[in-house]
Amino acid sequence: MNGVLGMILKGYPRISETFISNEIALLESMGLPIRILSMRHPRENFTHESVKRIKAPVDYLPETIQGNVWRLLSANLACLAASPRRYLRGLAEMLRRLARTRRAATAKHLLQAGYLAARVLPGSGVTHLHAHFAHSPTSVAAFASILTGLPFSFTAHAKDIYTQDPARLAEKLAAARFVVTCTGYNKKHLDALNPADTPVHRVYHGIDLDLFHPGEPRLEARQPYEILTVARLTPKKGLLTVFAALARLADAGLDFRHVLIGTGEEKDRLKALARELGIDARIQWLGVQPHEVVLTRLARADLFLLGCEVSENGDRDGIPNVLAEAMAMGVPVASTAVSAIPELIVSGESGLLVPPRDPDALAQAARTLLTDQELRRRVIPAARERVRAVFDNKALVAELARLFERHVG
Repeated sequence: MNGVLGMILKGYPRISETFISNEIALLESMGLPIRILSMRHPRENFTHESVKRIKAPVDYLPETIQGNVWRLLSANLACLAASPRRYLRGLAEMLRRLARTRRAATAKHLLQAGYLAARVLPGSGVTHLHAHFAHSPTSVAAFASILTGLPFSFTAHAKDIYTQDPARLAEKLAAARFVVTCTGYNKKHLDALNPADTPVHRVYHGIDLDLFHPGEPRLEARQPYEILTVARLTPKKGLLTVFAALARLADAGLDFRHVLIGTGEEKDRLKALARELGIDARIQWLGVQPHEVVLTRLARADLFLLGCEVSENGDRDGIPNVLAEAMAMGVPVASTAVSAIPELIVSGESGLLVPPRDPDALAQAARTLLTDQELRRRVIPAARERVRAVFDNKALVAELARLFERHVG
């Protein structure tokens, strides 16, 4: 690739977006020069090991208009002076969108793009912009493309696709040089919105198989069972269903402990539900944890449990990486047949999938995987082989690198 790839991220680094830091580290190892352009500073006080391998310089854009008025205005005035025609085109586009959205963030995205164009990109060597997530990072990339003439592309994931105005998403698809998305389910949705027939490539995130590899396989499970869930505590993860399923396991007389790693807006509601269901003493709340702790808990788990669903606002997962991580570690998975999860798990072969919001079915799947030792002996190696064959992030990022070479180089 000629020049530097400018990677626009909503925040960097972020604990919940390890797949992005893994991708950047691997792209760098393949010789792609990268500059990280982050829309906000990190909000956690620790990072994953993959972040420490990244050598790319990082520039942070002003996160808010308040407190950064002069920095943003001076940069945008400089951008206007340098290229009046381009800036006026960007301003007209912003006003058109603002009339439709009535959201102040629309104006902020233009101001951030102007800051990027005037203060960051000159002398950086960046020749192409790539945004992760189709909402605000891609909005900044699209405005920056208008202001500078640089082409842009973006990776679309899940919430950013299904909670966004389809008309706006179609405009971004039309303006991009190419688009990447992490599931076939997403690709089908984006292709239906693609007026300009922009190339849309499915590239799974994958996982680091050097990091997530099994020790002694737990082909037999014995009570007390250890059941693990790693998830943000948000509606789309289906944790209300998970807790109801756990209560049914307890009522059936199973002796288990549930370990929950993650935090989010549903934490208080889930704690109240656990007390109401009488399972609060069985749940160990660990909050957000680094990969080292997740690996330790996966090595001890008898079952991984997740109840993904489509939220009321349309938000949903693609393929949660934690499912592939559990499968690679030899932990059988019970989850739901939502979105692209069936692209990873073939129910009955590499795990068990049930309909969403069905705690009886999820409890039965969990009980089966815990107690049917013959099924465990079949599922565990089949799941590990499935991940090795299709979700090896080194092979997948090499595919992504070839896309950048083809479209940008």
